[in-house]
Amino acid sequence: MAESAELRLTGLRAARARGRGWLWVSGAGALLLLAVLVGALVGPVHLGPGAVVQALLSRVPFLGVHSPLSRSDDAILVQLRLPRVVLGCLVGGMLASAGAAYQGVFRNPLADPYLLGVAAGAGLGATLAVAYGPAGASTSGVLPLAAFAGAAVAVVAAYLLGRSGRSRGAATLVLAGVVVAAFFTAMQTFVQQQHADTLQEVYSWILGRLSTSGWHEVALVSPYIAVSATVLLLHGRLLDVLSVGDEEAQSLGVNVRLVRLLVIAAATVGTAAAVAVSGLIGFVGIIVPHAIRLLAGPSYRLLLPLSVLCGAAFLVLADVLARTALSPAELPIGVVTAFFGAPFFAVVLHTSRLVEP
Repeated sequence: MAESAELRLTGLRAARARGRGWLWVSGAGALLLLAVLVGALVGPVHLGPGAVVQALLSRVPFLGVHSPLSRSDDAILVQLRLPRVVLGCLVGGMLASAGAAYQGVFRNPLADPYLLGVAAGAGLGATLAVAYGPAGASTSGVLPLAAFAGAAVAVVAAYLLGRSGRSRGAATLVLAGVVVAAFFTAMQTFVQQQHADTLQEVYSWILGRLSTSGWHEVALVSPYIAVSATVLLLHGRLLDVLSVGDEEAQSLGVNVRLVRLLVIAAATVGTAAAVAVSGLIGFVGIIVPHAIRLLAGPSYRLLLPLSVLCGAAFLVLADVLARTALSPAELPIGVVTAFFGAPFFAVVLHTSRLVEP
């Protein structure tokens, strides 16, 4: 009798946890829809909320809804604002989920998507493209490809370096990432010193931007981000197991090395793709997972999908602020995320100990 009552109580608690999980996911989905609507509405040309919603619904097959917007207003919405909003969703969701995944596999609450040298590698690749590539590289497809290649090379170098020594744990891999990032940053600084005329162009990319985004950039990164995010979401339960420690996870039948490799590879590929088209946007991969942990708990089965949704909403709203704060000029979106991210992180550090992954 006692055992059956305990099992019944455990099942009830699990059902309540699932119910709260769906409630959190529904709330995050509503927040994302609101952010998308705000991103589509805000701009120098006024478009009414109702007209925007109808214009968006008119593109859904079989609904029979007609767009009330003029041809020029429809072009502004579809060709200028929507690609920027969609790219913001993709980049924000990827950076936040990659940050949460890194914090899980390394069991380090300070880990972010740039931990293994992605930022330094992408920065070097972009700098080389601007300095030695054809004219207008920053507005063509050359710079994203160079940034993606640089990020991939940096992470591969960090992984090989981390696996080459006698100690092959997570801490060694992190240290290898620090070494590779320092080396690639030094190379980037050297190239910039030799080509001082490219500094403004390089730094405008490094500080992050979505202003040059179009459907081409969305199509370019969507496959990478979709596959990477799917892999991370499917490993949520295993990341929960890893949180108890490598030895305990192995005793439960988990191949820790394989899980860590798959999660790192997926998070890195997605982050490299995001950085390639948006530049180096900081703090998203740290503050979004931490905020979710404080509110919804540490389980990765809930943390990862919420990171995707809330990271997307956060970056879209940050981009809206970047567009409007100094209108008609624009702030780099990396400045906006740092403006909110740094104080948030300082408050967390001051008021409580970091929420362990």
